[in-house]
Amino acid sequence: MYLTMNRFRVKPGSEETFEDVWKGRDSQLPEVPGFVAFHLMKGPEKDGYRLYASHTMWESEQAFVDWTKSEAFRKAHAGARGGMDIYLGPPELEVFDSVQSIG
Repeated sequence: MYLTMNRFRVKPGSEETFEDVWKGRDSQLPEVPGFVAFHLMKGPEKDGYRLYASHTMWESEQAFVDWTKSEAFRKAHAGARGGMDIYLGPPELEVFDSVQSIG
């Protein structure tokens, strides 16, 4: 398994706008080969922002790379920069390879 995680620092008072943007997206993910699961997580408010994280699980790193180069990726991210004034900086991408899995 391969996990990609984006951390977002959202300005206070912009949480509903941020969530609406994500909920209104045509994610395209269920049709993408190698996609396993997606979660948008809301974290604590601290240091002048609300922390959010998107977690996407993939069958492999190659499945994720293929997604980022696809037309589906471009469609899913169309207009994503439109609400840049709700963020305190760009998202921070982190990626992880599975070492152990218990399920």
